[in-house]
Amino acid sequence: MTLVAIINALFWVFYILLFANIVLSWVRVSPYHPTWGPVVRFINGVTEPILNPIRRLMPSMGGLDFSPMVVLLLARLLQGVLINLVR
Repeated sequence: MTLVAIINALFWVFYILLFANIVLSWVRVSPYHPTWGPVVRFINGVTEPILNPIRRLMPSMGGLDFSPMVVLLLARLLQGVLINLVR
């Protein structure tokens, strides 16, 4: 497996976790649920430390959270930069 494939795989996993965070924020699953709780806590543990600084920097948008979109764009930019550095 090449380094580019590893970078792509890691970012793909992060994108899935970010999307899962968005869906779980709509569904509002309790982090203390016996079945889904560990999954929710894992996803939040991975994504929230990245999303929270962006949320603090962005102005309030009437209750809408655009921080996942900003993180997605920044992650895609970082992925492209890393791949270009490796090649």
